[in-house]
Amino acid sequence: MISEEEFLAQAKKRYQAIAKLSNIKSYYDYEKTFDQIWTDYGREVLERSISEPSRDRRKKKLITLRKDRD
Repeated sequence: MISEEEFLAQAKKRYQAIAKLSNIKSYYDYEKTFDQIWTDYGREVLERSISEPSRDRRKKKLITLRKDRD
């Protein structure tokens, strides 16, 4: 689970990027950049709240479906 401090630290990083959006004149570019920032933030919070991602994205976890198999 992500701690409150980690959550707020990630939000603080993104706030500075969002504050810089006021320099963009085109609404399309503003929206595109804002969406990218927000999506990255959401992905990072989700990954940290579930668990740390593995180093090898192809590695599968061994799970047992039956309780008698340990």
